[in-house]
Amino acid sequence: MGGVTQTTTDATSTDLLHAADPADAPWWRDAVIYQIYPRSWADSDGDGIGDLPGITARLPYLRDLGVDAIWLSPFYVSPMNDAGYDVADYRDIDPVFGSLSDADALISTAHGLGLKVLVDLVPNHSSSEHEWFRAALAAGPGSPERARYIFREGKGPGGEEPPNNWPSVFGGEGWTRVTEADGTPGEWYLHIFDTTQPDYDWNNPEVGDEFASILEFWCERGVDGFRVDVAHGLVKEDGLPDWDGPIQMLDASDMSAEAALPPSHEESARIHETGEGRRPPMWDQDGVHDIYRRWRSVLDAQPAPDRILCAEAWVKPESRLAQYVRSDEMHQAFNFDFLDTHWAAGPLRESITTSFRENDNVGAPTTWVLSNHDVVRHASRLGLDQSLPRPNGISADRAQPDAELGLRRARAATMLMLGLPGSSYVYQGEELGLPESTEMPHEFRQDPTFHRTEGKEIGRDGCRVPIPWVRDAPSLGFGPSDATWLPQPESYGAYAVDQQAGVEGSTLELYRSLLAARRADRLGLGSASWHSLSGGDVVAIVNASGDGGRRTLVLVNLGTGAVELPEGATVTHSSGDLTADGRVPTDVAVWARL
Repeated sequence: MGGVTQTTTDATSTDLLHAADPADAPWWRDAVIYQIYPRSWADSDGDGIGDLPGITARLPYLRDLGVDAIWLSPFYVSPMNDAGYDVADYRDIDPVFGSLSDADALISTAHGLGLKVLVDLVPNHSSSEHEWFRAALAAGPGSPERARYIFREGKGPGGEEPPNNWPSVFGGEGWTRVTEADGTPGEWYLHIFDTTQPDYDWNNPEVGDEFASILEFWCERGVDGFRVDVAHGLVKEDGLPDWDGPIQMLDASDMSAEAALPPSHEESARIHETGEGRRPPMWDQDGVHDIYRRWRSVLDAQPAPDRILCAEAWVKPESRLAQYVRSDEMHQAFNFDFLDTHWAAGPLRESITTSFRENDNVGAPTTWVLSNHDVVRHASRLGLDQSLPRPNGISADRAQPDAELGLRRARAATMLMLGLPGSSYVYQGEELGLPESTEMPHEFRQDPTFHRTEGKEIGRDGCRVPIPWVRDAPSLGFGPSDATWLPQPESYGAYAVDQQAGVEGSTLELYRSLLAARRADRLGLGSASWHSLSGGDVVAIVNASGDGGRRTLVLVNLGTGAVELPEGATVTHSSGDLTADGRVPTDVAVWARL
C-alpha cells in the first residue's frame, strides 16, 4: 500500500472459500483447544516442576478464558530425556506429575467445568527404558522382542557402519549400535529422534495391537481424544533406503540437515521434488493411513461419541496433509503451513485459500495454530526479520525480536486465526502475550537438540519456560517456592495473569473477549469469503452464519498505510487502537459487523 490510505465503500464479499457448517456440527469442528505443557503450567508442591494437581486447581481459569478443551503434553512415566516424549509406560503417570488418581481427578474436574480433555499419544517411538525395549536388548538378534523395533545389521566390515545414512532430527546419526549379551558389538537400532527414543516397527502387528489397547485404556478413563505425536513418521519406506535430502525436508539456506526444525513454509513447497520426486523415506508413507483407520474405528466404538484424533504431521503439500483427516481417519491436523507463513498478506491469503480448499475436499475442518511447545512463540517470532527463515530457538547472542512489534503483530494474527472458520489451538501463555525466553544461560538448556548439535541449534527451551501467574509471588505464582525447572526471565512479571486480568486492552482480556464472541457468534462454523478489500497488503475475510443473518468482517492490515473500513461496518473488536477517524493502522486486525 506504500503509505497510501486505502478506502472503499464496498461491503460485499466475493469468492467463497468455505461453506458454513451446520449448527449441530460435532464439537471438534469449531473447538478452541488450549495446550498445557504440564511441566510449565502450575506446580502444586514447590519442586519447580508443574504437575497434575496444579493443573486441576487452575482449570477454572481456562473455563473463564473461554476455551472448549485442553490438550496435555505427555505426563506418562518417562526418564525425561525429551521432556516426556520418551515414554516408558503409556498406562501410568510419572511421579513428577502425580498419579493415575490425579489424572482421574483432573479429567473429572475438567468435565465438570465443561472442558474436554485430550492427551498426547507418542506412537513413533518409546523410551529406551520401556519394558519392550529392555526385553529386545536382552533377547538378542532375530527375536520376537526385537521385531517390535527397527533393528538391523550394520554395513561394512564387521557391521561397523550404520544400516543407512539417516541422521537424527535432533542432530547426529539416526542409528545406535548395541552391545550384545556376550559383550560383542551387535545390531543397530533406528531412532529418528534421540538415542533414548527407539522407533517402533509398525509392520509388526504386536505394535498395532498394543496401541489400540492404549487408546482403549485412556478412553475408559474418560479422555475425549488424542493429539498424535509425529503422526507422519510411523511407517518407513520398505528397505530403509539411503536419503541424501535434509531430514526435516529443509533447504540448506534454512539450516543444517542435522537440525531439529520442522519444514519451513518456503522450502516445504518443493519437498516432493527432492530425491527424484520421492518423499523422504522416513516421513508420510502411505501405510500410516491404515493405522489411523484402525484407530478411528477404536474411538468410534467407544460408548461415548465424538472422541477425536489430531495429527501432528509436518506434511506437504496440503493435499497430502488432508489425507490424514479423511472421514475414516483423523478428525483434525495442525495447519503448520499457516503457522510457518511469514507476516505478509500474499502468503497468508495463499495459505488460507489452500487450506480451506484441500480440507473441504475431504470434508474436514481446518485446524489453525500459531504457537506450540516446539516453535518460537509467535509474539517473538513475528518481531523478527520476516525475510529470514524461522529460527529454531533464540539465544542472547543472536538477533533479538522487537518485543513491541512482535506483540502487536501477534495480537493481530490471533484475531485472524480466531476469526476463521474451523478449529484452533492456543498454546499456554500466548493469551498473556508471552514472548520467547531469549536470554536463558546455556547451562539451563535441556532440549536434546541443543546438546546433540553442540549448541548449533538453540532448541525449544525458550518456549517452555513456566508461565507467570502472580507478579510478586515466588516463581511468579507458578508454585509455592522459587524453584522452576527452567529459569523465568525477569520480564515475565509484567505479563502475569494478575497484571492483566480485568485490565482493559490487555492481551488476556483481548483473548477472553475474542473467545466469548467467537462462541456466541459461532464463527468456527461460519462460511468464509474474500472481501473486496482483500488484496495488496490486506487480508480481509467475511465470516457469515449459515443462514446469512450474521456477517463478520475479519480484516488485518499488513501494509504501511491505514485502511478505511467499508461504509456501515461496525467494529466490535480490535487488536490495537484505530486512528482518530476510525481507520485500521499497520499491524492491527479488526472484527466488524457488516
